[in-house]
Amino acid sequence: MESLEVYNQTYKLIQSIYSSRLKIQILLSVSGGEKTLAELRDVTGSTSQAIIPKIRGLERLSLIEMKERGYELTPMGKIVSTKIGDFILTMGELMKHKDFWATHDIEGIPAPFLSGIGDLFDSDVKFDTTSNMFHVFSNFVRVLREGAFIHGISSVMSPEVADVLAERVVAGVPVELIVNRTIIEGLAREPFASKVAALRPYPHFKIWMTDEALKVGITVTDKHLSFGLNKIEPNVYDSSADMYSNNLKAIAWAERLFQYFRERSTLLPL
Repeated sequence: MESLEVYNQTYKLIQSIYSSRLKIQILLSVSGGEKTLAELRDVTGSTSQAIIPKIRGLERLSLIEMKERGYELTPMGKIVSTKIGDFILTMGELMKHKDFWATHDIEGIPAPFLSGIGDLFDSDVKFDTTSNMFHVFSNFVRVLREGAFIHGISSVMSPEVADVLAERVVAGVPVELIVNRTIIEGLAREPFASKVAALRPYPHFKIWMTDEALKVGITVTDKHLSFGLNKIEPNVYDSSADMYSNNLKAIAWAERLFQYFRERSTLLPL
C-alpha cells in the first residue's frame, strides 16, 4: 500500500499528533529520558492543566507511559519520536539553507544520505561576494590546513588546491582523494603530473577512482566539513558556495559519504 493511501486512512490520527505543539514537545522531551510533570512544564512553558490532557492522549496511543518517577516512551513511542525528530531536523535544515538547496543539484547525493540531511543543521553556508571574491576558497584552505587527516571527493581540481594538499602530505598528514576518470586524465598532465609524481614516496597519500558521476564536493577532516554541489543551471560545480561545519554529527555524515564512495572506487597505484 502506498503512503498516500495509508495517510488517507490515518490522517486524523497523524494530525492529532502533528497539529499539537505540546504533544510534539512532550514526545521529543521524553525521548531524552524519563521526565516528571514539572520537567515537562519547564520544557514546554505550559501549565499542568494544558499538558495533562495531551499526556492522556499520548497514553491512549500507547506512545508514553507513567513510571515511578515520571513519564517515558513506550517501545512504540521510541519509533514515533525518532521519526518525528528526523522529520523536524530535515525540515529545519532544508529551510535554514533553502537558497543553497534550491539552487543546487542534490541528486548526486545518494538516497541514504539525503534521509540524514538533518545532521547538517548546525552548518553554515559561505558565499563569495563582490567584496570578498575568495571567501569560499580561503575557508576551504583553512579546513585543509587544520585537519589531522583529509578525505576528499572531487570532480574538479585546481593547481592552488593541489599545492595545499601537497604541503599537507609532505607534513605527514594522511590524504585520500576520490576522483572521477576525467580528473585522473587531468592529473596525468601538467601542472598536476609533476605534483603527483613528487608525492609518490608518501604512502599516506592515496587516490581512488570511480566511474560514477560525481556531483558533490566533499572535504572532511577530524575538525571540519566542507561540502559543495553542482549548480542546477548551469550544471557545473559551484565553487562560489560551500557548506561548512565543525559539528560532530555533520562531520560524521560527511565521513560516511566518503566511505560510501570509497567502497565503490578503485585504489590507483601512483
